This record gives sequence, C-alpha cells and structure tokens, in this order.
Amino acid sequence: MEVPYKLEVIALTTIIIKLGVSVFPYSGKNQPPKFGDYEAQRHWMEITDIHLIRYRNTTDNDLLNWGLDYPPLTAYQSYLTGSVAMKINQDYVKLHVSQGFENFDHQYFMRMSVLVSDCIFFVSALYFNIRSLKMSNKYKWVFFALSSHSGLTLIDYGHFQYNCVSLGLTLWAINFVSQGKNVLAAIAFSAALNFKQMELYHAILLFAGFYLLASCQPKGSSLPSQLKNLVQIGAATVATFTIIWYLFLQIHDWLLQQVIVRLFIPFQRGIFEDYVSNF
Repeated sequence: MEVPYKLEVIALTTIIIKLGVSVFPYSGKNQPPKFGDYEAQRHWMEITDIHLIRYRNTTDNDLLNWGLDYPPLTAYQSYLTGSVAMKINQDYVKLHVSQGFENFDHQYFMRMSVLVSDCIFFVSALYFNIRSLKMSNKYKWVFFALSSHSGLTLIDYGHFQYNCVSLGLTLWAINFVSQGKNVLAAIAFSAALNFKQMELYHAILLFAGFYLLASCQPKGSSLPSQLKNLVQIGAATVATFTIIWYLFLQIHDWLLQQVIVRLFIPFQRGIFEDYVSNF
C-alpha cells in the first residue's frame, strides 16, 4: 500500500525538533576542568587529528582527561570530523591549547556534524525500511516516533554524541537481513560493533545468537550450501574487523592489548568517573 504522507516531510519535521533541542544548554557548560560531553567529543577530535591512535597515555594524551574509550571506528570518525574542524578554524582542535575551548561557532559545527551523521546512517535506514516494506499509512507514526526518539535526540543533540551512527548501522544490517543480503548485514553490523561496544547487546540476541547463524541452514538446503553461507558471513565479518583494526594490528608495544583494556576493563577507565559514571 502506498504511503500517502510524504516521509520526507516527516523526516524534515524530526530534524527541526532535533535542532530545537540543540539550542538549549548542555551539561558541563562553563564548568572546568571537564566541561562535559562537548569537551569530550572535541578533545577526541583534537588528539586523533595529530595521531589517529590514542588509547594509551602519552605526553599528548592524558587518559584521565576524556581519554578515548570507544572502538576504532569512533577514532576514525573523530579524526575525519576533526580534520574538517581544523580546516575551518585551527583553534577548534589545536593540540594542548584548545582544552576547555567553548565557542558558539564550533558548537554549531559540532551540532551539524551530529545532524549529518544522523541523516546518513539512522534516518536513512529508517526511511529505507518504511519505504521498502511499503507499510500502510499508520506506520508513518512509527517512522516519526523512532526518528525523533526522545532518548536518542537528547543524548545525541543535547550532549554531542553519535549514537545515531552505531544504531543506524545496526538498522541497516536489519534492512539487509530482510532482503536476504546476509553478507552485507554482517559487514554493517561489524561496523556498528566497531563504533560503539554497546552494540554487543544486539549481537548476542539478534546476530551471533540467532538470525545469521540460522540463515546458514535454510529449510531444505544442502550441507555444502549451508557451509558456503557460513563461510561467506564469517569471511565478511573477519574482513571488516581486519580493515578497521589494521593500524592497531601493525603496531607493536602491546597497543592492541591496551585498546582492549581501555574498551572493556572498567577499573582501568575509572569505574567511578564523576562525569559519566554508570554501573
């Protein structure tokens, strides 16, 4: 059934709502020495702009000051966004001297980087899902509710986060699953895992535990066909992880171990951090 209400109009409405949230103050504003999530994201762009690999203590990277603690794809994203910021104004992410930098123009830049990421990954995945399934008119409200989800909007637009990227990649994986494109689904979800480790929650139930493994043995298929599906999914997953982790696999001095510790061992990160404490 055709969707009589233009999803493009609904998408634009949700963007306006999100931009409305972004005009309000954020936690940590004008509050040294941490300055809140704005400073965290800005600082990651600062340290990755000089050297992409920033998971260990160095003279340029104090892990106690908003140390990078997400998987490598987040580091790449910070690097790319920071490179653009550097071209606009070097003061935005200048190493050592930009700590605590608070500027309206840069905040606007950061808000827009969230908006662009949201549209590219999350909103586009929702849009494709609704259009491809040719849902009835009532499902336009599903699109509106999910694309303007209050939790995601407040966190990403209110606190300069990029959860829309990992969630968008996961939703793209689900879209590929619905089309039977399991290799593309494995690539998309592997990328989501390498952006934020919280996607492990989805991995346990949806992908590693159930669907992708079950898809390797469709009803009536032969053993060679099942093995072929399993090998294809496994190869796509391994290849995606290898490409994303390539820099870390090439460098010695226990860097890979340091990254793993930084991502998953809370005692090393500071389990009682006063700025993002979460049990």
